[in-house]
Parts: sequence; C-alpha cells; structure tokens
Amino acid sequence: MITKLRYYENFRENTVPFRNLAIEEYLLEQVQPGECILYLWQNRHTVVIGRNQNPWAECKLNALQESGGYLARRLSGGGAVYHDLGNLNFTFLVGKADYDLDRQLCVILDAVRQFGIEAKQSGRNDLEIDGQKFSGNAFYDTRGRCYHHGTLLVNVDMEKLGAYLQVSKAKLASKGVQSVRSRVVNLCQLAPEITIPKLARQLIESFQKIYGLPAQAIHSWELPEEKLGKKEGFFASDAWRLGTKLPFTAQLEQRYPWGNLQLQFVVTRGMITQAAVYSDGMDGQFLSGLAKYFIGCYYEKATLLEQLETVPSQTQEQEQILVSLRQLLQTDLE
Repeated sequence: MITKLRYYENFRENTVPFRNLAIEEYLLEQVQPGECILYLWQNRHTVVIGRNQNPWAECKLNALQESGGYLARRLSGGGAVYHDLGNLNFTFLVGKADYDLDRQLCVILDAVRQFGIEAKQSGRNDLEIDGQKFSGNAFYDTRGRCYHHGTLLVNVDMEKLGAYLQVSKAKLASKGVQSVRSRVVNLCQLAPEITIPKLARQLIESFQKIYGLPAQAIHSWELPEEKLGKKEGFFASDAWRLGTKLPFTAQLEQRYPWGNLQLQFVVTRGMITQAAVYSDGMDGQFLSGLAKYFIGCYYEKATLLEQLETVPSQTQEQEQILVSLRQLLQTDLE
C-alpha cells in the first residue's frame, strides 16, 4: 500500500542522458516499501534505445553523432525513441508489491485531460489520441523494485525525430503507417497552451490526486555526487551503449506481434562461438540472457531447438518469446 509520495524535477537542471539515467537508477535503489517516486526529466538531442536493441539498426548513428547528438541505452526493454527539449520524460519508481501500471497511467491520462485532451492506452505500451501516439512506455524490475517510464511529446522537432530514427518497415507496417512521423503527435497540436513546465506541474498535481497523498520534493543536493558519477560513467560507456558489433556469419530476423527478434551468430567450424539477440521486446532482462544459451552449440536446427528447451520461462510473455524463437529457427535455419 502506497503511504508516501516523493517527486524529483530534473528537467530544469540537466539534459544529458547519461546523468538522467544514472539518477533514475539511483532513485530506484532508494525507493522504500510503501513509497512511490515520480521523476521528471529531459534529454537534449538524444536517441535512446532499449536494453536489447542493435544501435546500428535502430538509428542513423553517424548522422546523430555528427550533429552533436547522444546515443543512450536504457535498462528497460522496448524500442528506440528520440528525445529533445520538446519532450518531457517521466518515471514512476516503486516497490514491486506496490507496482500498479493502471494507477500510474491514470496520473498521465489525468494530467493531459486537464488540458482538454482525452487520451487512452493502446497496445502493449503506448498512449494515444485518435490513433496517434504521444507517449511510449517501458518497464524494468530488479531486486523487488520496479520502474515504469515513458516519453511525453509536447513540442518535439518532428523533422529530427524522423531523421535519426531508423524504424524497420515491418514494424511500421504492423502499425498501418508509412513513417514513424505519421504515428506520433505533439500535445501542443491539440492544446496550444501546453508547455513543458505547465505539464510538469500538472503531473505532480495529478500524482497527488490519483494517490490521494501529498508529495514531497527531492532536492538535487540530496543526491550523492560520487555514486551518481560512477553510474553516469557506466551509461556513457561504449561497452554499454554500443555493445559488441559482431562480425556475424549468420543472421535470422522476423517480426512478431510482441516485437522484433533478430539473432546474429559467429560460426566457426560449425559451432557458434559468439551470439547476439536483438529485440524491442518489453521483457529486457529475459531477452538479454538468451544469447548465452546458443554459445557452444552446433549451428544446426535440431541442436538449437533442443537447447531452447533448457531455457526456463516464468511468464506468458517469456514463453511467447521462446515460441517465436522456435518458429524463427524452424523457418529460417537451413
């Protein structure tokens, strides 16, 4: 049961993605049982990819870097998003026992409703208005704590959003649209009076309203600089952001209703010596642990299908991923 609310507004102080991700992880480690923290933040000129995505496939990396932009990778699963200062990000941080996605989404929906905008949840992780997305959400849990975070498009530069994101045609086709820009809408198009500061203030008010409690502010001087610096260094590292670009000798890829799935293998003398699993699936931790099951296996259908039987699954979503892996191997592996 939630008995305490706190919030931290960081969008006025910092817009570097690695710092913001460091603060997010720190707040997750600090959230106490019976507490919910709302974190509001912004990134400048950034593409943020999901935990298991291939950065070279998801964004035009060279163009982004040449323009002074950032590539960041978050802890949660899901797909790539573009952030600029026309976007406001939110994170709900809470103990697993008190995690309530519907209630958390009610805060967002109530806040935009105060500007005369009627929105609804759509699909696995989107908030939409008349079929156009203004918020994408993703989720992460560890050691009994969870967070749910997402974007709120207020006045994002749509030209840049379309220029730097490299969304697969299969994904767009599954949404019935021709480009990523045609899928999204800025809130200011629907409510011209809306601004980032106004929306942030309304989110805090709706946060208190939906939970029926006052919310206490967290101040920047309360955050430990040394610990945040170490976390920031991790999120800024090439090892985390880029991962290893495999000189793969085999690649299998298919899109499923739950998301995209791509396998890359380095095969030496018939044996898989390196493997990578890329996906925009929402269960980022489960997906990130799959590659190790393929290493040391012979690159043949029967062997790999047999190996998949050793992968434990605990949720319906995880079993769905394993079913898709079997289908991919059955269909594409000669």
